[in-house]
Amino acid sequence: MAGKIAKIIELVASSPDSFQAAIENAVREAARTVRGIRGVDVQDWTARVEGDRIVEYKVNVKIAFGIEGEQKASR
Repeated sequence: MAGKIAKIIELVASSPDSFQAAIENAVREAARTVRGIRGVDVQDWTARVEGDRIVEYKVNVKIAFGIEGEQKASR
């Protein structure tokens, strides 16, 4: 019996606007070279502060995508 298999890549992305924008930047950049993205898992959220303001939002994400073709079990 074959199961589904996914591959995971890890990315760090940033945005001057928000954490949401940083996550979207990561997914958009991954989608340039990866097909079949199934999900994103945010691992870490950080921000750079200057004075009393956040000037850069950063995220470390894991992006999951399916492997093309069928996997055959060894016998």
